[in-house]
Amino acid sequence: MNSLKIKFMDELNDFLPPQKNNVVFGYQFTGSPSIKHIIEAIGVPHPEVGEILVNFYPEELAYKVQDKDFILVKPTIYFHPCNNLKNSRQGEVLPKFVLDSHLGKLAVYLRMFGYDALYQNDYDDELIAEISSRENRILLTRDRGLLKRKIIKDGYWIRSLEPTIQIEEVLVKFNLVENRKAFQRCLICNQPLQPVDKNSVIDKLEPLTLKYFNEFYICPDCRRVYWKGSHYERMKTFIEKLVNNGGSAANG
Repeated sequence: MNSLKIKFMDELNDFLPPQKNNVVFGYQFTGSPSIKHIIEAIGVPHPEVGEILVNFYPEELAYKVQDKDFILVKPTIYFHPCNNLKNSRQGEVLPKFVLDSHLGKLAVYLRMFGYDALYQNDYDDELIAEISSRENRILLTRDRGLLKRKIIKDGYWIRSLEPTIQIEEVLVKFNLVENRKAFQRCLICNQPLQPVDKNSVIDKLEPLTLKYFNEFYICPDCRRVYWKGSHYERMKTFIEKLVNNGGSAANG
């Protein structure tokens, strides 16, 4: 039986029992499994893994572990909105997300901030994984097993069960607090909103809305009409709290 020593850093300890948090511990194995296999057998999904050092030298997930190896595993760090996305001539390119069926409210929050967040409550795991891989979307999920699927390249396990905390998690993890284009997407359909003339949506407006507001936007898919009313002001206040407190609406 071969053995190695391994240590997980920072938030990767969220996947480990308390006695293995931030300490070096032993792991026994047979044959020559990959680091990916070892890491996921311990409980850490590979998309959460950033730098790997084996005997103090960088290695990839495909590296075949050897007897007596010492392995240090660090989390993924997103310096820009997404570490595999670049700026284009059209401006900053922001990441796209796909969310599992447990994260509907988080999808609405992401859309509120202006991020492309694909979600349907009838998506099964196979389809979600395929969409993530095919469209280069970051998978957000509460299912660790889904995140371990081989075809998933970028993903994050949502720690909290509370949607207002979940959005804080995502904004901080992916460095998105300042990279926002709020109120530019339909909260229901995820489609970019389009300006619309007031006269063309009169039949969709309540009398007071018709009286006090003149600027309107429409979803090209579901035809839902948006304006800067009280709901908008509440969402704006929530966003401002997050931005001013570095990603936490609970501070200040």
